Amino acid sequence: MQLATIFIGFVIFGFSENIKGPAIPRIQLDFMLNESQLGTLLSLNALGYLIACSFTAYLTKIWGIKWVTVAAFASMAFSGILIFFSHHYSMFSASYFLMYIGNGMLEIGLAILSARIFVRNTGTMMNMTHGFYGLSSTVAPLIATGLMKVTIAGHTLDWRGMYLVMLMLSVIPILIAMFSTFPADDISHEDRVPLKTLLRDRVLWLMVLVLTFGVVSELAVGGWLVNFLEKAYNWDPVNASGMLSIFFLCFALARLLLGPLTDRIGFVLSLIIFSGFSALCTFAAIVGGESVAFLFAASGIGIAMIYPTVMAFIAKRYPKGSDTAITFTVTMMGLGSVIGNYLIGGVTELVKHLVGENSPNSLLRGLQAGYGFIGLCAALCAITGIILYIHLSKRKEII
Repeated sequence: MQLATIFIGFVIFGFSENIKGPAIPRIQLDFMLNESQLGTLLSLNALGYLIACSFTAYLTKIWGIKWVTVAAFASMAFSGILIFFSHHYSMFSASYFLMYIGNGMLEIGLAILSARIFVRNTGTMMNMTHGFYGLSSTVAPLIATGLMKVTIAGHTLDWRGMYLVMLMLSVIPILIAMFSTFPADDISHEDRVPLKTLLRDRVLWLMVLVLTFGVVSELAVGGWLVNFLEKAYNWDPVNASGMLSIFFLCFALARLLLGPLTDRIGFVLSLIIFSGFSALCTFAAIVGGESVAFLFAASGIGIAMIYPTVMAFIAKRYPKGSDTAITFTVTMMGLGSVIGNYLIGGVTELVKHLVGENSPNSLLRGLQAGYGFIGLCAALCAITGIILYIHLSKRKEII
């Protein structure tokens, strides 16, 4: 029952995060939003996610992991109802904000629950659970597009009905969680590792950098790959979106199938190898041109392993402080991700300007530089992993 809660929870999480792609153009049209207002809406949601990450560990200590998990799913289901009845922008933005509060609570809650349950084969199980997120992310845009065209009793669901249907799926894990017995928080207050002690640990800060560089590279592909292929190589939207789907498929399969390798060769060494592989694929795809564009998708094999492997590392290194360590790491990663995505756009515009706006190659060079920054983040992830490996080797603390 605990495994069902985690696996289904990650499926719901993948849906809620990735159904927005097909819905955003319709939301923008319905509320007559300009690009700036749309950007503000998405930034507000990122803020809600970060706020939730900051208080979830505290709630876990007070309520217990079971009720925090239930509350996360319940807030997502409730936000689906509110979105369905949102006919004014202010109510819609508040409802969307609530959904991301639920998303943040869910990510931290599932990570804490996984850290408590997966005491053996941690890397394998962490990657497998996050693989379910990858699978649901692969099909989420397709399901969302199909649902928005469904007509029930003469009424088309459109984006509001689609959000209602998808988010109400949260009721399933709520029912499972309600009838489950979750691992108790059996660590006394005196035995807990305080945040001040964790903050003095150089290893945790290096892990924050590893996770931030890795996640920036991971999330940026979803936002920039289709744009790159359409504008740099003149691909049609169907083929460009197909390449993104292949990326997510590689991403999901890597987490489901390669997890045992992380336990076998070690978490830190795995981080170096997989992030390095992703960086090499990305740079080779940019330099090689359109004929090797499939390497953009192949990069998903490497970058997919970063987040769950970091979670497995934290669970092993901080068994008496995993709640706090996970919350701190993910919150800092969230801040870094926001900055990273702004930098990608900034690098693209800067290189376009340096090449010359009137040059026929300015857009191509700008896009290549911007996407090169995504590869650079993967490379920095590997480099930081090497620094971490050397640091742990000297202290004989390799995990």
